[in-house]
This record gives sequence, C-alpha cells and structure tokens, in this order.
Amino acid sequence: MADIYTVLASLAGIPAVALPLGNNKEGLPLSVQLMAKHFNEQGLLNLSYRFLHKV
Repeated sequence: MADIYTVLASLAGIPAVALPLGNNKEGLPLSVQLMAKHFNEQGLLNLSYRFLHKV
C-alpha cells in the first residue's frame, strides 16, 4: 500500500517527482508529488528546482 499514490504516474507513463516539505506538528514527514505531461521531464525538473528553492 505504500506506493498507492505513486503507482498512477507509473501506470500512465508520465514523469513524476516527490518533493519533501518538512514535518507536521507530530513530526511526520510531509511531501508533495508533481506530475508532468509525457516527455516533459525537463519542465518537471525545472519546476521542482524552483519549488525547492522558493518554499
């Protein structure tokens, strides 16, 4: 069940990345998953970089 949220991108064959956000009040890790259109890996990497350096 651990991959229930990541399997959709794999089945669709689209690029996806999970980015860490930090921890919640209880100390559990938080993250966000970004997905892009087919063959838009570079756009996804660019967005991921901007996201990590702005948030």
